[in-house]
Amino acid sequence: MSDLELMALGALASLGANAYGVTMRRELSARTGRDVSIGEVYVTMERLEKRGLISSRDGEGTPERGGRPKRFFKIEPPGIEALQYEDYQGSL
Repeated sequence: MSDLELMALGALASLGANAYGVTMRRELSARTGRDVSIGEVYVTMERLEKRGLISSRDGEGTPERGGRPKRFFKIEPPGIEALQYEDYQGSL
């Protein structure tokens, strides 16, 4: 698992229900100390979702977003297990 994927799982665990593209970008930029692009966020989220570590859903469209919905992300039990495993491996 890449460092960015691991950090994304950690960010999802701490953000909870408020995790969507922009909040994930802010959190990942803070965790990595570099500017993470929104494209990097979505590519990482897609990889994690394909592996069953997270899930996503579309929220309601809003007028300030031109009617486009936000895509919300949620860490799933296998993602929590992966995060705990990586934390354990790092402490050895």
